[in-house]
Amino acid sequence: MSDRIENAKRALGLVDLTNLNDDCTPEDISKLAERTVTDHGSVAAVCVWPRFVAQAVKELTGTGVKVATVVNFPQGGVETGAVVSETIKAIDDGADEIDHVMAYEAFVAGRKGFVEEQIIRVREAVPEPAILKVILETGEIRDPLLIHAASNIAIGAGADFIKTSTGKVTVNATLEAAEVMLTAIEEARRDNAERVIGFKPAGGIRTSEDAEAYLALADRILGHNWASASTFRFGASGLLDALIATIEGTEPAIGQGY
Repeated sequence: MSDRIENAKRALGLVDLTNLNDDCTPEDISKLAERTVTDHGSVAAVCVWPRFVAQAVKELTGTGVKVATVVNFPQGGVETGAVVSETIKAIDDGADEIDHVMAYEAFVAGRKGFVEEQIIRVREAVPEPAILKVILETGEIRDPLLIHAASNIAIGAGADFIKTSTGKVTVNATLEAAEVMLTAIEEARRDNAERVIGFKPAGGIRTSEDAEAYLALADRILGHNWASASTFRFGASGLLDALIATIEGTEPAIGQGY
């Protein structure tokens, strides 16, 4: 079996199959749920708007596929109380994972203490075994030093994962931002080997080649055995079809991303 097929099989189990389209309907969520279990294995999770969490939980019961949702999305606002309430509602509806958009504009403006406090408040609303992913919006932060600092703030405030992007801005996941974030995770691991922090690139990852490049980067920085569904996810809508096409030897399908 070729390395490309092996890598596609590896990536398939790391996908957060996503529909965060503004016009998403309950029917779209049902179609999303139907795609989660394939002949080649299951995706890790679906990621949906908060209003669809309860439906997704019901439709995925028994599959082992997690339900993730987004809060403070996509703007990364500063109304912490509203974000906490949104998070509590999502957890009550059955969400396994919360993808929280860091208040990245406040961070760039120098309000690092505020940003940290907001993440801490959201973290307090996400009880174990639910997990918290913090979206940095690296394409808007831009500066690698600031991306590194944002990674450290999110990790220090209790994030289980750090995630590149919402998929709603001009520049989303890049390998350059991923390298900075994975390096921050490695540094945190050196400081505390028992702390497990994951990584999620999201937005614009559409092909098997894209997935392979991100996994190769993670392997180089954190070791070949590091990336698993508990430490690494791809946030994507079109990637699953491309991975299946690679595994089955058909023409790769290019998805629309999100």
